[in-house]
Amino acid sequence: MRRPPMRTAMAGMILAAASVLGTPFGTASASPAIPAAPAGTHHSCATVTAGRAHCHAIVRNDVAVADRTLKAAAAAPSGLSPANLQSAYKLPSSTAGSGQTVAIVDAYDDPTAEADLNVYRKQYGLSACTTANGCFKKVDQNGGTSYPSKDGGWAQEISLDLDMVSAACPNCKIVLVEAKTPSFANLGAAENTAAKLAHVVSNSYGGSDASDSSYGSYYNHPGVAITVSSGDNGYGVEYPASSHYVTAVGGTSLRSSSNARGWTESAWSGAGSGCSSYNTALSGQASAGTGCSRRAVADVSAVADPATGVAVYDSTAYQGQSGWMVFGGTSASAPLIAAVYALAGNASSVDNNYPYNHKTSLFDVTSGSNGSCSPSQLCTARTGWDGPTGLGTPNGTGAF
Repeated sequence: MRRPPMRTAMAGMILAAASVLGTPFGTASASPAIPAAPAGTHHSCATVTAGRAHCHAIVRNDVAVADRTLKAAAAAPSGLSPANLQSAYKLPSSTAGSGQTVAIVDAYDDPTAEADLNVYRKQYGLSACTTANGCFKKVDQNGGTSYPSKDGGWAQEISLDLDMVSAACPNCKIVLVEAKTPSFANLGAAENTAAKLAHVVSNSYGGSDASDSSYGSYYNHPGVAITVSSGDNGYGVEYPASSHYVTAVGGTSLRSSSNARGWTESAWSGAGSGCSSYNTALSGQASAGTGCSRRAVADVSAVADPATGVAVYDSTAYQGQSGWMVFGGTSASAPLIAAVYALAGNASSVDNNYPYNHKTSLFDVTSGSNGSCSPSQLCTARTGWDGPTGLGTPNGTGAF
């Protein structure tokens, strides 16, 4: 994505406070506490280590258990399907996306990523996406095939990311870039590799607000659209969503409706939002009334509420669960928005201010909140820009 010289869950990832190089990441010096998962869910990863990213995938327990029983009866998986998502966001998924590549950056190896992706795609009538047909590619953080060790929690995150790109852009090619460990340095190396291999890069991790002067080089890739989840812990800013170089993606609750659109949305209570203490505001935010003197989060959004979550298939057993599950979090919304950028096909010629100049091509989300704050638009949905949902959710691809 071209940008000015100084600019640029449920699953979400939380980077711990310090990088492995010893440079503080944000201000904390100890491992952050893991927020409680919403009732009826659990975190895919149970520990967090200073200097490393925390996989924050959250699975709905009730649906996972039920779907194991229903699978024998060939019942349709629970959770929103590709057809649901394409309908809700008016996406040209059947006609657009050819020639576009979306990269997913995650840590550790998911050994069943390709096979699981194609179980998902076959279930929903999407064409196969394999290494053999050139649609799918998996590389290590340096672009090779020395894959890292397996991790079941991150494997769930990987499956979520791959499935959401497929749901919105089934004609897109997909590159999975696996960092050796979830250290910020290794994820950054994977980000740089991803930007060389794809038109769009999706990231579902974050940590304490930090300065682009320390980490911005990982995300400053003109000609590549980079999306980042805003976080799953409610009001509060995370990096790299607060970077000047990325599209910060918030979250909504998405439900079917009898209205003209067929769907209603409200701000999800877990969506991250707020003002960066370090990074320059996007030029497009000047007239948005964010209430921030610096970079405001989020820019746009998509479904993230686990209660209205998305169907995902992952066979790498973790915490006693595998197969069809339902996920939410801004780790669902970030790859969805990445896929919408790919459907639009404009990544080489637009920057992350583009949605601010094309907000009429977004569904404005005007209800719901992620906490209490001042000014209120940083945590409460309203007409126009607000923190949890940004400018809104896709109404086609015109804002991307």
